[in-house]
Amino acid sequence: MTAETVTLSDSAAKRIAVILKSDTDKKAMRVSVEGGGCSGFSYKFDLVGDADADDLILEKGDAKVLIDSLSLVYMSGSEIDFVDNLLGQSFQIKNPNAVASCGCGTSFSV
Repeated sequence: MTAETVTLSDSAAKRIAVILKSDTDKKAMRVSVEGGGCSGFSYKFDLVGDADADDLILEKGDAKVLIDSLSLVYMSGSEIDFVDNLLGQSFQIKNPNAVASCGCGTSFSV
């Protein structure tokens, strides 16, 4: 697996680095895809200690993101971004494979 399959925006990398510094037990943010949500699949974000053998590892500055091989199938070509606007702060996945998504932006279908 190559790191070119999923990218990390500068704003997401900065936010992840801040989060990881505040929790010294955790070394990375895991992004995964799960069944469920109003559009079929949903993204899950967790702080974790170590990578698994099949993880794609994205590193940018002090940020480290892990994506398991099964989730990568659904996320290939995506960009992980962090948005801070009047509606609030959130991580968002810009996924070119998603044919539909819900209004809250946390679930999608392919």
